[in-house]
Amino acid sequence: MDRLETRELDYFVAVAEELHFGKAAERLGMAQPPLSRAISRLERRMGVRLLERTSRRVALTDAGAVFLGESRRLLDSLDAAVRRTRRMEQPGRLVMAVRPGTASGLIADLVRSFEVGGHDVVFTHDLLAALRDGTADIALLCLGSDDLTGLRTADLTEEAPFALVPRDHPLARRTMVTVADLGQDANFAPECPPVGLDEIVDRVVLGRLVTVVGSGAAERISSEVAAVPVSDLLPTRLALAWPEGASRPAVTAFVRSARAAEARRALDANGRGAAGS
Repeated sequence: MDRLETRELDYFVAVAEELHFGKAAERLGMAQPPLSRAISRLERRMGVRLLERTSRRVALTDAGAVFLGESRRLLDSLDAAVRRTRRMEQPGRLVMAVRPGTASGLIADLVRSFEVGGHDVVFTHDLLAALRDGTADIALLCLGSDDLTGLRTADLTEEAPFALVPRDHPLARRTMVTVADLGQDANFAPECPPVGLDEIVDRVVLGRLVTVVGSGAAERISSEVAAVPVSDLLPTRLALAWPEGASRPAVTAFVRSARAAEARRALDANGRGAAGS
């Protein structure tokens, strides 16, 4: 079988998502008869029935459902390749993905210096998707249970876990809390909601949320919120991540600069600690 063309994948994805040839044809800006013929030709070439058609409905076969997922993945990969290739027109320019409400300290310093350097910052909750679809060249993320297949990472620093509670909350007066302590509150969310830090703080102030954030985010809370260290949670590892096969000199230079900045911050912090003892 000759290699399939991307337009054939586009045709199939449109029909599979609309499950209606007329709507798919309108979406693609073409007439319905040639679209129907194209799908039939695709099935003959592959030797697999992808769609069940009747006069009243169109439905995916099991094979069609598998091919839909594969087609989307291939088209997304092609789009990502185009985005990365276009950015090679500006070899020194990078796009970095950051979560909304990025913490202060090292992370904020990196973002500010990154923007001053003429680069772009994209704020998104799905950092891994931004890297894999080519929207971003590099991302600041928390290392955990996420699938990092196909990505390279460089550890930067660690952030201690802090619970955010309303200032008048019983736990606000504690010097340390545990996850079990927090679990006694009906508003406790073990996973921080996927919203910006300002909204998280607002929810805590209103008594609608108790959650855990990193020490960098805890530095930015309002006076109406207390940040209490959590004793039985491990620190969060902050790292830079970028696609394995898309390394560029600008990425390497930025990673080196970020690590040097963190080393200087750690040295300064140790110096202040020694001076205060």
